[in-house]
Amino acid sequence: MSYAIIGFGNIGRALAKAFARKGIEVSVATTRDPESFAADAAAIGPKIIAKTLAEAVKADIIFLAVRFEQHPEVAKALPTWQGKTIVDVTNAYGVSPEQLGGQPSSKVVGQAFSGARLVKGFNHLAAAALDQDPAVHGGRRVVFLASDDVAAADEIGALAERLGFAPIQLGGLSEGGLLVHARGKSWGHLIFKDLVKFE
Repeated sequence: MSYAIIGFGNIGRALAKAFARKGIEVSVATTRDPESFAADAAAIGPKIIAKTLAEAVKADIIFLAVRFEQHPEVAKALPTWQGKTIVDVTNAYGVSPEQLGGQPSSKVVGQAFSGARLVKGFNHLAAAALDQDPAVHGGRRVVFLASDDVAAADEIGALAERLGFAPIQLGGLSEGGLLVHARGKSWGHLIFKDLVKFE
């Protein structure tokens, strides 16, 4: 299984650190030349590999950590996303529900990445929290996951466990997923909830 993070802002870097902590190789890419951020990627860890967008999207599991408005541009990188799992880490804060056709933002993202299995996840934590080791206070930091594809959600849940987080499945995008979606100028009820699960 291969992994990539598209976007190398605060959230993309925090995700890269999560992979580095566990020694799991992950590609990182932006729309820029990878040489412009290769040193920053290498500074996070030896298994954080800066690549072009075209190279990074060859991965099996892709974390979409760009601004919501940028997702259509990323989606153009492949004619079909069949066989890929996209983890939608975007937040459509400030985008009106009308612009989204009244749908959750992840449904809009899913339509752009045609053929992909889509899981909403890792988007509810602020970068400063996501950046930290998820082992806290004798428990594990929670990540919420939502998807209309149960198998994909389980797959990302297993990856979240490998990364040290405690995944909590919220159900479909139009049900539990609304708890971690921004709508216009309001946040879902679970966004920014920094919770710890004790075994």
